[in-house]
Amino acid sequence: MLKVFIAAFVFFLLAFAGMSLGYIIKRKSIQGSCGGLGSIGVEKVCDCPEPCDVRKKRMAREMARQVQLEKHRII
Repeated sequence: MLKVFIAAFVFFLLAFAGMSLGYIIKRKSIQGSCGGLGSIGVEKVCDCPEPCDVRKKRMAREMARQVQLEKHRII
């Protein structure tokens, strides 16, 4: 039992060391896959029929910001 624990610990230690070495060399953080949930046809994270109040406020702020940007656009 102890041998399995030590082997698993060493394996994970080597995996973390490999990921950190890759970050140090490339200076590039770990990324998700391309597409995310949109690539499998899911348009939003939750299956709620209507967004929650916090999400509605955030969407309203984003829309107001877009309107202001369009209003004060130079070109």
